[in-house]
Amino acid sequence: MNIAIGCDHAGFDLKKTIVPIVEQAGHTVIDLGCSSEESVDYPDFANRVCVAISEGRCQRGILICGTGIGMSIAANRHRHIRAALCHESFTARMSREHNDANVLCLAARVVGSALVQEIVKVWLATEFAGGRHLHRIEMMG
Repeated sequence: MNIAIGCDHAGFDLKKTIVPIVEQAGHTVIDLGCSSEESVDYPDFANRVCVAISEGRCQRGILICGTGIGMSIAANRHRHIRAALCHESFTARMSREHNDANVLCLAARVVGSALVQEIVKVWLATEFAGGRHLHRIEMMG
């Protein structure tokens, strides 16, 4: 599966930690920036990841900023994007299992690197349960 990954300057270092984890899980990373710690505008990178998913170039995405909140808000403005801000493994699993989240948002300044690595592994490995949850996803368009 192709996984688009994007971040702002606050998430740049954490992105470097996440890329190998995604690759080790057998996925291809499509890095859509940013490429340094120089200040940038997070909506630009959220848009890049969401467009890659909407166009079918990627099946899922990961977005990283300082709190994860800005990326989550920016991503969820896109139709058919279900971005989930996760701070631990349980919500990561549930975001996939019940909500079919196709974008994972992470908080570089809130959650430690070791926990983020576990969140990413769980999120990538969890499948959508379908069933009664599918109807709810369909209600959102």
